[in-house]
Amino acid sequence: MIDLLKRLCELDAPSGSENRVREFILKEIEGYAECRVDSMGNIIAFKKGAKTPAKKIMIDAHMDEVGFIITSVDDDGFLRFVTLGGINPQVIAGRRVRFVKDGTIGVVGVKPVHLCTAEEKSKSLKLADLYIDIGAEDKEQALSVVDLGDTAVFEGGLEKFGDDKLIGKAIDDRAGCAILIDMIKSDLPYDMYFTFTVQEELGLRGAKTAAFSVAPDCAIVVEATTAADISGVSDLEKVCVLGNGACVSFMDRSTVYNKDIFNLSLATGKEKGIKTQVKAAVAGGNNSGEIHLSRAGVQTLSVSVPCRYLHSASCVINEQDFFSVSQLVRAMAEKMLEL
Repeated sequence: MIDLLKRLCELDAPSGSENRVREFILKEIEGYAECRVDSMGNIIAFKKGAKTPAKKIMIDAHMDEVGFIITSVDDDGFLRFVTLGGINPQVIAGRRVRFVKDGTIGVVGVKPVHLCTAEEKSKSLKLADLYIDIGAEDKEQALSVVDLGDTAVFEGGLEKFGDDKLIGKAIDDRAGCAILIDMIKSDLPYDMYFTFTVQEELGLRGAKTAAFSVAPDCAIVVEATTAADISGVSDLEKVCVLGNGACVSFMDRSTVYNKDIFNLSLATGKEKGIKTQVKAAVAGGNNSGEIHLSRAGVQTLSVSVPCRYLHSASCVINEQDFFSVSQLVRAMAEKMLEL
């Protein structure tokens, strides 16, 4: 699964340009499930299990990663952009980016600190302060390489970090994609639907149409979520902690989760010996926000891999947490179908 995650993270697929990840996933699960791609670009896969349950479950992960889209080019050949998804401008400056179309490399530039006024130095960076430099001499040369609307992502892939961690771009949510692929390739106790959705980072868009199409009774969203177990953050603000296992949510900014399902996930983790922790903050959101409101309503659970430096070029996760999420999702899919 680590190798699978590495191959997924090396693919460049920001919101609206998920085709490379979609093609990869379709090839990986070919012969293991019945698949179709809807008009939004979501993959909807049906995996036959040992039994057909009375309920229908949908297990979801999104394919897109945060990125950048070019909006204009100035006379000197520097590219202006907006972000695809929520990226803190402070983590963008000085970073290398890679264009999805052809692999062109750029660097995100900003006014040099020694030219900044005291007032400028005291202020946080804004997107308007940043630009992408692709080495062009002028606007004409830049536009011979990049078109308006072209997209880019942080340059990089995935590698080992310390003794038990992984670091790289796009772990949100290629970790979820890897877990779903692994499930589809295995024997399952029940029939299950799996959705690999688009444009989560732009407002849960693919999940809305996928859930309407599948019409599930219950769902599990497999994600990565912010871990703030870092220097200078109090224990009360850490949200979740690397190494403490799969992270389950009771509420975020888009969903209040079914209390019985939430409690069952904690009990199941304890029963199965799966490390499980609670997301100790009402923050962020994920595809649950659209899925749980679909049609007449869907009982939904969110299970996430704790991730430091989310939405950056250097996301960090613990390997064992990744496996714990996989184990808990498998166990909860079975439990939810038997309720």
